[in-house]
Amino acid sequence: MLFKRMNVYLAGAVMIALSACGAKQQQQQQGPPPALPVTLQTVQTTDAVYYDEYPGTVVSLNQTDIRAQVTGYVTGIYFKDGDKVKKGQKLYSIDQQLYNANYQQAIANLQVQETNLLKAQKDADRYHELDKNDAIAKQQVDYADAALEAARKQVDAAKANVNAVKSNVSFSTIVAPFSGTIGISQVRNGTSVVAGQTILNTISTDDPIAVDFTIDQKELYRFTQLQQQKKTNDSTFSIAFGTDVYPKSGSISVIDRAVDPQTGTIKVRLSFLNDKHLLKAGMSTTVRVLNASGKESIMIPHKAVTEQLGEFFVYVLSDSSKVTQRKVQLSRSIGTNIIVKDGLKANEQIAVEGVQNLREGAVVTTQAAQQQQAAPKK
Repeated sequence: MLFKRMNVYLAGAVMIALSACGAKQQQQQQGPPPALPVTLQTVQTTDAVYYDEYPGTVVSLNQTDIRAQVTGYVTGIYFKDGDKVKKGQKLYSIDQQLYNANYQQAIANLQVQETNLLKAQKDADRYHELDKNDAIAKQQVDYADAALEAARKQVDAAKANVNAVKSNVSFSTIVAPFSGTIGISQVRNGTSVVAGQTILNTISTDDPIAVDFTIDQKELYRFTQLQQQKKTNDSTFSIAFGTDVYPKSGSISVIDRAVDPQTGTIKVRLSFLNDKHLLKAGMSTTVRVLNASGKESIMIPHKAVTEQLGEFFVYVLSDSSKVTQRKVQLSRSIGTNIIVKDGLKANEQIAVEGVQNLREGAVVTTQAAQQQQAAPKK
């Protein structure tokens, strides 16, 4: 039984050996595999111009809420919603009757206190004359001096009250704190307003106008250099709304004082001219920052790159018409091309067509690809 099994094993081994020999002979008879048709491209350096993009928000360089500083009823509105207003221009008035009455009362009280002061001054002067002749008790002179000092304090208090009430009278007329555009009024004539609480309107500047966006702290050095440069390219900073690019370029107005420790980002503010008032505060936009680091870059077509397990490769032509697979490090995409950070050198040739059929060490030819490109379309 054992001999039978050994005979079977030997027979199988002999058949495998014969089959291998036959395959080897057949391969030798057929010759090497045919060359694969590809299209080659010579790697060259170029100035890659592209923009880094960040989400941004249009904001006013100067904006403030206009609040009532006294309590009362709105008695007048002296502008149209959306008007351009100048600093000091009258905007609202709040009922002044009560504040005028209080002011008149404060003036009358001041006059009374000034009269009392005059009387106290005369009494004190009279007692001091009597004191020179020892005609009055020293205690009476001290009382007169104390009464004079008290009268002076009363006058000071009355003057302070007049100023306070006068401020309320002036606060009942609200003027523009700076020149800008005023929004839609939040109150109408007759509306009751509360001091320090009721927002009447909002005023803001819109020419120039700002755009805020955030950058990673790793980019802070680059943007600080751009801010310190006396002259920057006119197209260094621009903004876009979809495919529409705003016609005017911007410049860095300010970089925030500190990095947010939670996000590792910092806010940057750009300033843009807005003479045609195309930009409105609150708009969302895309900030475009020209990247000059792409000078003398190697850029190749996307279709030349293959991906394997998260790594990227290209097929480079060697001297023997064979291609070798080489790992590359990629950077930013620009249209149908991509920048190669590392792995390729200028004047090397890479496969850009027929890449899907290639493998390490494959023999390639460009004749079939050229014939296919030159063939007329039916």
